[in-house]
Amino acid sequence: MKKQHIMIIAIIIVIGIVAGGLVLGNSSTERNPDELVTAVGAHGGEPETGFNPILGWASASEPLIQSTLFKRNNNMSLVNDLATNHTVSSDGKTYTVNIRDGVKFHDNSSLTAKDIAFTYNEAKKVGGDIDLSNMVNATAVNDSTVEFYLNNSDSTFISKLSTLGIVPSESYNNETYGQNPIGSGPYKFVQWDKGQQVILELNDDYYGKKPEFKKLTILFLTGDAAFAAAKKGEVDIAEVPLSYSNEKISNMSSIILDSVDARGISLPYLPDTGNKTEDGVSIGNNVTSNKAIREALNYGINRQTIIDGPLQGHGNKSFDGIGYQLPWNNTEAIIEDGDIDKAKSILESDGWKDSDGDGILEKDGQKASFTVYYPADDTTRQSIAISVSEQAKKFGIEVNVEGKSWDEIDKLKLSNGVVWGYGSLDPSSLYHQYYGGFAGNEYDNPAYYNSSIVNQHMESALSSSNIESSYNDWSMVSWDGSNGISPKGDAVWLWTVFVDYPYFVDNSLDISENTTKIQPHGGDIFGNIYDWKRLS
Repeated sequence: MKKQHIMIIAIIIVIGIVAGGLVLGNSSTERNPDELVTAVGAHGGEPETGFNPILGWASASEPLIQSTLFKRNNNMSLVNDLATNHTVSSDGKTYTVNIRDGVKFHDNSSLTAKDIAFTYNEAKKVGGDIDLSNMVNATAVNDSTVEFYLNNSDSTFISKLSTLGIVPSESYNNETYGQNPIGSGPYKFVQWDKGQQVILELNDDYYGKKPEFKKLTILFLTGDAAFAAAKKGEVDIAEVPLSYSNEKISNMSSIILDSVDARGISLPYLPDTGNKTEDGVSIGNNVTSNKAIREALNYGINRQTIIDGPLQGHGNKSFDGIGYQLPWNNTEAIIEDGDIDKAKSILESDGWKDSDGDGILEKDGQKASFTVYYPADDTTRQSIAISVSEQAKKFGIEVNVEGKSWDEIDKLKLSNGVVWGYGSLDPSSLYHQYYGGFAGNEYDNPAYYNSSIVNQHMESALSSSNIESSYNDWSMVSWDGSNGISPKGDAVWLWTVFVDYPYFVDNSLDISENTTKIQPHGGDIFGNIYDWKRLS
C-alpha cells in the first residue's frame, strides 16, 4: 500500500510539472530587469566568421564588443569615441588622430595607438568589408597618436574610422579571435552558441556612458521565428518581416524605424557584344542598354504601389538610392512616377512598337523583354520584383522574375537585372556603385556604368578639403542639371523604395526613439543602447 501511495503521489507531481511547463510555455519568460533578450538579426544575421571586425563584424553598426575611433549620433554626424580629436593634412593624404588615455581591453590590457594601427593594417591585409585600398598604412606615432597615410586624398576617409572595431594587437589571432573576441566596448563576450545565440555582459570598466542592462542575449532567429518568440513573451525586442508589421502582440508595441536602406534593380548599361569577364561572366544586355527602356521603367513604375503592397505601407520612394535624410541627397532628382502615358511616349519616340500584338514591344527585331533575379530567400525583394513586372506590362515591357542563390546571381549580375539592397551613411559608397573604373569588380558597379562627367563629380568630391565640403559634388552624382545616374539623367538603375525597419518592443522597455539612429543596410538597432532603460 505504501509503495502504491508513493507511486500515485509521484505521478501527480510529474503531471503537475508537465502541466506547469505547458502553462509556462505560453506565458512570458521571466527575466531580470537588467537583462535583455533580443531577436534582431533578420537583416545582419549571425556572423559566419564570428565577432571579428577585421573580417566584417558590425561594419555598419554598433559593434557592442569593440570600440571605434568615431561614432555617428542620431543626426548622422560623426562624434568622438576612442578619438579625442583629429586633423587632416593640406593635401588630404594624412589623417592624424589622438585617442583617449587609460582605455582598457576586456582582458585588462591597455589600448594604445599601436592597437589601432594594427587593426587597420590587418584589415587592409585581409580585405574585409571595409574598403581600405586607398590607405598605404597606419602608424602609431606614440601611445595616444595614430596616423593614417593615403595614396590619394579622400575627404570621406573619416567615415571609415567609424566602422572598424579595434582589436588587441598582442593577443589577436585571425583564426580564433571571432570565436572569443576581446574588445574595449560596452559589452564583454561571454558565450556563442552557434546557430542559436550570443551572450554578452556589461563591461564595468567601459570609458563611456554605460548601458543600463548588465546582460544582453541576442538570439539568431529568422523573422518568422522572431515574431513567434515575441508572441510567447520570450524576447524584449523582435525584428520582424514587414508582413508582420501591422500585427498586434500582447504587452508589446510595434515600432517602425526610418532607414536609408534602398531596394533597387540594376539595369546593365552596356549592350551584349559577347564580352565576358576573366571568370567567364557575360557582360551587357541588349534591352536594358537602351536608355528609353530604362527611362520608361523609372517613369512608369508607381513606387507607392510597391510601398502599399510589398512594404505593407512602411517605406518611402527612392529615385537614386540616396537616402532623403542624407546631406548629399538631391531633391532635383525627384520625378513624377507612375506615369504610364509618359512611359509609353518615351518608348514610342524611340521606335518601340508592338508589331505582333502580343503586348510586348519590339525594336529592330529585339523584344522588350529581360530577366530580373532576386535572392530566393528574400520575400520582400521577390514581391518588389513581381510588382515591377506586373506594372511594366502596362507599357509593353516584359520583366521576367526568378529567384536564385547568391552564388548563381553572381554569374548573372552583369547581364541581367538584380534586386539589390543598399544603404550607407558613407557617401563614398557611390564611388563603388557608379565609378567606371570599378565596373564589374566583385559587387561594385554591376550595371557597368561609365560616365566621364559623373566620374569627375566623384573625383572632385574625394579631393575636397573635408567631408562636409564634398556633399555638393556627391549630390551631383545623382543629377547636375544635365547628367547623372537619376531618372532625369542616365536612369542607370530602377531604384524603387526605402524599406522601414519594423520591431516589436516590450512595453516595459524604452529604446529612446528620439535618439535612435537612421537604419543603414543591415540595421543598427543597438546604435543608441546607451539610452535604453527599463520602465518602473
